[in-house]
Amino acid sequence: MAGDRLSWAGLLKWSLSYVDGAGPSRAISEEERRWLAEAVEQHMMVDVVSRMREIALLMSTPPAVLEAQGITHDDIEGLLSELQVHVESIDMANDLHSVGGLVPVIKYLRNSNARIRAKAADVVTTVVQNNPTSQQLVMEASGFEPLLSNFRSDPDLTARIKALGALSSLIRNNRPGVAAFRLANGYTGLRDALNSESARFQRKALSLTHYLLSESHSDCSVFAQLGFPHLMMRLASSDDSGVREAALGGLLELARDTTLGNRSLLAERERLRRLLRGRMESIRVMTPEDLDAAREERQLVDSLWIACYNEPSMLRSEGLLVLPGEESFEQPPDVAGRFFEPMRQASARRAPPVERSDPGDGTRRAMVLLLGPAPDGRSNSQRH
Repeated sequence: MAGDRLSWAGLLKWSLSYVDGAGPSRAISEEERRWLAEAVEQHMMVDVVSRMREIALLMSTPPAVLEAQGITHDDIEGLLSELQVHVESIDMANDLHSVGGLVPVIKYLRNSNARIRAKAADVVTTVVQNNPTSQQLVMEASGFEPLLSNFRSDPDLTARIKALGALSSLIRNNRPGVAAFRLANGYTGLRDALNSESARFQRKALSLTHYLLSESHSDCSVFAQLGFPHLMMRLASSDDSGVREAALGGLLELARDTTLGNRSLLAERERLRRLLRGRMESIRVMTPEDLDAAREERQLVDSLWIACYNEPSMLRSEGLLVLPGEESFEQPPDVAGRFFEPMRQASARRAPPVERSDPGDGTRRAMVLLLGPAPDGRSNSQRH
């Protein structure tokens, strides 16, 4: 029975025959139950692949032909949204290229419509998130270049933010991707994002910065030379709690470094001391509800104070570091990690991340190139 090929209507009729009330029902055997589950799964998979192939064919059609057929930008955006749902499955994400859909999605990153560029970046994010196979496919299909260009210079802020999210997913646990980001002067793009007025853009940029710092402390000196410590100190007083916490997390990574990054941070020792004291004073006057919400910030402020000044902060002596009923943390929380929560939710469906390794001397040579003129982002060339 497992090898039979039934139509969906036939399968439905077969399953309903046991519950139609016309006669006494019998128990379905375990073998029949497995066959039914496999048949349903196989049919649904075939349907999804067929639909993805249809969408890919439509997206590959020249824009003039689509326009003549009455296909609008809203229609294309809707198709991209549907495609993003389909590629939530890692199997479907890896099948996107084989059905001819990956290249058209990447081409839409250069579309004249900002909403389509943003939605195409959403699809790429979903495809590559925690997925080394699709990360490699996107890199080979020259998807890195338009994402970098949109991140750095797209006139639409939403498209820039979406491109940064896709880049973050593309290069995470992807050594060639990180190397490409360094060589393309991507760190200056992160600096520009931190200088923006968008808290959302700042949070995403700080999240990627935190990841890069934690993966390779040899990058601390580059971030220091580009002025990141000064920017993070400013953002540590942001009105947005997520920005504050991510900035404090980045400063903590720099404070733990023993190279130029640490010396650059200590060069502003008094400014940093004033900043941390200001944050502690703000914490002291918080309501119990605000204190609970600021749990991560309390831990980060204390850890940063100890890392820089080798003494406990006033939060410890005043009992504000760990409130009654809270667990005590030996290490500060992974603040930046929560901005990648969609990745973590998808990890059960995704392949395990690539094991971290030391970038070695090759990375240090690349960092020299990083400080040169920024190349044209358009040369050379499911995940949220």
